[in-house]
Parts: sequence; structure tokens; C-alpha cells
Amino acid sequence: MTHDQPKQAVTCPIVQFGTSRFLQAHADLMVDEARQSGQDCGPIAVVQSSGDPARAARLAALAAPGGYPVHIRGLEKGQVVDRTQQVRSVRRTLSTATDWDTLVRVVSQEARYILSNTGDRGFDAQPADSVASFDQAMSYPAKLQLLLRARFDAKGGPVTIMPMELVVRNGDVLKARVLELAGGDAAYRGWLANDVIWANSLVDRIVSEPIQPAGAIAEPYALWAIENAPGLIPPCQHPAIQMVDDLDGIAALKLFILNLGHSWLVDRWSQMDGAPATVAGLLDVQSVLDDLRDLYSAEVLPGFDAAGMGPEARDYVEATIERYRNPFLHHQLSDIAQNHAAKITRRIEGFLTWAQSHGDQTEKPRLNATIKRAKQDD
Repeated sequence: MTHDQPKQAVTCPIVQFGTSRFLQAHADLMVDEARQSGQDCGPIAVVQSSGDPARAARLAALAAPGGYPVHIRGLEKGQVVDRTQQVRSVRRTLSTATDWDTLVRVVSQEARYILSNTGDRGFDAQPADSVASFDQAMSYPAKLQLLLRARFDAKGGPVTIMPMELVVRNGDVLKARVLELAGGDAAYRGWLANDVIWANSLVDRIVSEPIQPAGAIAEPYALWAIENAPGLIPPCQHPAIQMVDDLDGIAALKLFILNLGHSWLVDRWSQMDGAPATVAGLLDVQSVLDDLRDLYSAEVLPGFDAAGMGPEARDYVEATIERYRNPFLHHQLSDIAQNHAAKITRRIEGFLTWAQSHGDQTEKPRLNATIKRAKQDD
């Protein structure tokens, strides 16, 4: 059965695969805020692709007439933010396990955008992907291919596909997988390749806790960076949505400032006796905060200066430190410390290589010492 709220038919131009608290506090919240500002966007049909019956209560709550709560807690421009808002952008919920025929109709006739965030392994191939007709055990790309085939057959017109999985060039990767599954029909393959818009994007927001049965607690900071492509228009206008010509710069900011700082803090934390357990607690130690700021200034920002990204990198450093110091976020350093050596390789060694490739020749003794300790401990 479907979980439509309210009961009458609702047209949903946005179809979203995934029910996670991240999506609830990210894309769904942004669309809701855009609708409240008077924009003609949405509403959203949320699709549960796992088929897990234990999440039926979440599905019903997502589309409840009164919406679901998102609690925004943290720091923004030095001020404490602690507010709750109701999100009412979701008007229909479906499960691939029980509502496949309805979903085919919605994607074929109504959808203008298809969003997804199906987890770290959502794109992974599954044995059922080779089956010609729908099988609940299929991967998300295989299910999407069947839905797009139905839309093509129904002459439903092009659609914009917007994956938000944390996969580098996620739109290109998803497009390649769908084409791999599409078979040999030249007209259909041409439509997929040339008419459907596949958006590469990068998303960022810490969504720290769920609210039951639906809702979430999230930080004020949010980013949905979307790479420009011919014909691509975002599903709404929002301050957190950035249309960019190249995602590489934004990816570098996130990896080499936010993520690098996390791993450097883990290294510093591991050398302290009786150190606080959380990122915010550790940065309440003035000497650690001062050292982090100096590390960014002396060893990280020269790399971004060399790459021609100095001003945005300085703004990003300030935003990052404010996010780290969120008094409501209990971000455990022990969690960040998992797979520490591999993270050091990607975040710090990767930064040194990236910075040097842009001509940065400045000394980076603290970053090199962090790499050395990680290799000794591995």
C-alpha cells in the first residue's frame, strides 16, 4: 500500500530515493524552505528502496499533514542557533517492495527530478540486477534503469537525475551504471546518454541524531554543491545550493580543511593525557584551538593560495572551526580515529601532493610529523 498524505492525488515533481535523517534535514528541508518563500517547487515523493517493513512508521510520519521536525542546533556567525521547524515538503511516500506499479506511474508521468542518497554501497551491483523485470533485491541503479525505461516507453520526456551519495562524480558514475544495465536499444540508450540530465554534486551537513518516528537534529551549516551542466536547473533556489563549474575546488576544501583538521585533531588528542572526548571539548582547550588555527594559517592555507583559492579557503577555515565548536554536537574523537592511517594518507598526504602540484613549496613540519606518527602506529 502507498502512504499518501493527504488521501487525494498529489502530483510530486521530485522523487527521492532514501529516507535517511540526512535527506530529511538536507534536501527535504531546503525544498520546504523554498516553498515557504513562495517558490513553485516540489512537493516530494519519498521512496524507501530497502523494503524494510520496520520503517513503515517513518514513512507515514514523513508525509504527515503537519510535517516532521528538524531541530537546528549549533553556531552560526558566532551566535548560538537552537530552533525547530516543521518540514512539510514530503507529500507522498512509497516503498519499492509494495508500491512498484504506483512508483512506475509517478516516475513516468510526474517526475522532473529524481534525487537519491542510498548509502555508501547503494550503487554496488547485486546478483538480481541481471533480471529483466523488477526484483526487490536489485541495486538502486538497476531499479532506476527500469523506471527510466518505463518513462522512455511512456514518452515521459527527459528528467534530471541528482544523486547525493558520497561518490566522486556521483552523477557520472550512476549514468555509467544505468547505461551498463540498459541493454542494446539504441534509441533508449541515446535518450539516457543525451536527453536525461545527470548531475554531479557534493553535499555536506552534519545530521547528528534522529527524531522518532521522523525528523532529525542537524547543524546550521549546509551545502549542496551542484556542477553546472547544459539544461541543468536545481530543484529549488536556496542559500545552501551552489551551482559551480567544477566540484574539485569544493571537494578540496572539504577534504583538505574539514577532514584534514579532524585527523590532525585526532593525532593531537592521542598525545594528550586526560584529553576531552569530543571535538568541541578538545577545542575548548585554548592551546589546541590556537595550534589548529596556526596549522591552517602556516601549513594549509599556502596550498590554497597557490591554487588561487585563498579567500574562499580562509572563509571555509572559519566556518569549519565554528562547526567543530558546535556545543550541541557530541562528535567523538574515538569515532574519527577509526581507520586513522588510511585517513591520514587521503587527507594529509593527499593534501601535500595536491599543494605541491599547484606550486606550494612551503615547509609543513606539523603535517609531516602527523604522517610519520600515523605510519609508526599503523
